[in-house]
Amino acid sequence: MSGSTTVTLSTRIRKRVSGGNRIMRMLLHRWDARVAIIILSLLTLSGVAPEALVGPLQTATTATADALLPPSGTHLFGTDDLGRDLLNLTVHGARISLVVGALSAAITLVIGGGIGMIAGYRGGRVDALLMRVADTFLILPTFVLALILAPILRELIGDQTEIFGIRTTLLTIVAVIGFTSWSSTARIVRSQTLSLRERTFVERARLVGLSPMRIIARHIFPNIRTVLLANGIVVIAGSILTESTLSFIGLGDPFQPSWGTILGNAQSAAAPSLGAWWFIAAPGCAILITVVACTVIGNAIDELLDRDVRVRR
Repeated sequence: MSGSTTVTLSTRIRKRVSGGNRIMRMLLHRWDARVAIIILSLLTLSGVAPEALVGPLQTATTATADALLPPSGTHLFGTDDLGRDLLNLTVHGARISLVVGALSAAITLVIGGGIGMIAGYRGGRVDALLMRVADTFLILPTFVLALILAPILRELIGDQTEIFGIRTTLLTIVAVIGFTSWSSTARIVRSQTLSLRERTFVERARLVGLSPMRIIARHIFPNIRTVLLANGIVVIAGSILTESTLSFIGLGDPFQPSWGTILGNAQSAAAPSLGAWWFIAAPGCAILITVVACTVIGNAIDELLDRDVRVRR
């Protein structure tokens, strides 16, 4: 019995690895997806090991350059109003922005994916109730909800606590974005589940007496993983934009600056009126490039899925 279970588990793992390799091969055949993957890989490297690339995060006390120096050989991205190197700040800001985006997307996928699968599979009143809740969140602007909830949660939790090296200020933003942006994911997953629940393999699972949750876990979820992946990458882009906006208006963590925090500092220092365009360009281009790269990869995976569906038909 244990031998057959081991064989089944290894077979599932091989199928998942094979499916992931297939998606990667298909993406690498598209020039735009290749460029986007390279960009995200470099940004991820920056987020994982910023000190190895540009040294420790510069602060007002450790900065040694003059304020608002334009880009040069010494400071490739120029300096900010405190004399900090903007290349240093931008590379370190990548870690915060990407962590917030990835964690927010994970919360969104867990909530939206779970609700979408349950609603699509159960149908009836359960579906109607869950979709009304999703519609309520769908019509409310995510940013407005985040703007209201972020200061409330910060007041309740406090700013000084750290969890795994991340201050609760950032975790509050992660929670706010994740809990307010799941509705569109739930809608997408529900539509996929409605199609899957009529398939023959799901009917057979019902006939042998599997519970709804086991059917969802063993038969529905494996068939929508790629849809969740495509949606999750796009959600990361939206989460980074939302976090940057919240940080820009002062709801971020000044001790763990993200790209939005740097833009907020540029606005406070009146960089546009002083002609210090580089103060805005460095974090602004980082946000733009990241969002475009995530969108390109998400759309590419979505197009590949649509192509597969047409071929099977």
